[in-house]
Amino acid sequence: MRRPPPPGFTLIELMIVVAVMVILGTVAVPSYNEYIRGVHRADARAGLLQAQQWLERAATANGVYPTKLPADLTWTRDSSKRYTISLDSGNTTEAYTLIATRRGSQIGHRCGDFALTHTGVRETLNLATGTSAAECWSR
Repeated sequence: MRRPPPPGFTLIELMIVVAVMVILGTVAVPSYNEYIRGVHRADARAGLLQAQQWLERAATANGVYPTKLPADLTWTRDSSKRYTISLDSGNTTEAYTLIATRRGSQIGHRCGDFALTHTGVRETLNLATGTSAAECWSR
């Protein structure tokens, strides 16, 4: 009379499951991290556009561009603010450049910093070699 095998998993089955999980993890984690960085870039671009709208409204009301951004201008849902938005007016009230500078986990990212001028020109500063500015602005 044969005894039925004991219930449960064999060591081989368990090792196969662990190997599959490791393979999935090595693919999924970098993809997820890149997705999150893209969300932070989109948030920075939205912040630049919001700051630009504020500057244009202020210029319409006062006839000149302000030389600094207001302290209470909030542009992100992200409490840790992966980008800092600053205004470079060059001490003139006729032109400006808004710059979104990387912070925190975004510092080493290939897309660099974003800039937006008073004429609407979109620039990417400190761009990694082999990366296009259009690619960074569109994602």
